[in-house]
Amino acid sequence: MEEIWRRLEGYHAIVYFAPETEAVYTAAGLKGFWMGYFATRSAVLGAVSADVVTASFYNFAPARVARALPDAWAFCSPDTALKARLKVVDQSLRRLVGDLVADQLTAEAAALARRAVEASPRAGRTLFAAHAVLPVPAEPHLELWWAATALREFRGDGHIAALMAAGLDGCEANVMSVAMGVAPQQQRDYRGWTEQEWTAATDRLRDRGWLAADGTLSAEGRRRRDAVEATTEELAKPALAALGPEGISRLTECLHPLIQRIVDGDAIPFPNAMGLPRIRLNSG
Repeated sequence: MEEIWRRLEGYHAIVYFAPETEAVYTAAGLKGFWMGYFATRSAVLGAVSADVVTASFYNFAPARVARALPDAWAFCSPDTALKARLKVVDQSLRRLVGDLVADQLTAEAAALARRAVEASPRAGRTLFAAHAVLPVPAEPHLELWWAATALREFRGDGHIAALMAAGLDGCEANVMSVAMGVAPQQQRDYRGWTEQEWTAATDRLRDRGWLAADGTLSAEGRRRRDAVEATTEELAKPALAALGPEGISRLTECLHPLIQRIVDGDAIPFPNAMGLPRIRLNSG
């Protein structure tokens, strides 16, 4: 199951690193990278406040979000932001995967992923539910991106629930990711936490015995973080249940050539702030 989630995330994540974002988001009226990021990702919820986005995204410092929202809505409506985001995706996918945008495998992947979205439960999955009711793009490469996005937010909603159940707040979750080596050392800057906030979170984790004195993950910390991942995987299962093992395997296969071109095009940096590990492509 881990491999299908990595491929879905990889197909979705191009929107965060695409060079097309600057021109498209500026044309939409958005000012700067972070305003573009928060407005286009949260637009699915409407013209929401910084508090709502901080709660929904979970791992960003409130001050980072508040510098972008609600100011963004004075320059760009949520509908315009959503259209700008999809325009970035269209342009970047056409650049990265070329002729595969119209390939039969892409259409098959889109149909499978859409089936999973439509069959997935929505209760308690705010970001997923908001994406699931968006109009479905007509072109297969965009339909697939819509579905991949909804499904990754389904998993993300569950991951936040797992972090909360484990007693990890947003800053602590980032500290743990760096200690595990799945997020870069610059994670504090990427997520907007101050040095004082980061140090306080580190101290709290050390006091719990989750971090060693040198800031590395302790055995207890590893056990606790593994439990979070296990809970996340368990909560994610309903998203793909309708496909069954054969459908999941086929979706993984159909995504292979697309992800191969995305990886070959260096469209996603490793390591990255999402904590997405390098995608293995030794099997199709």
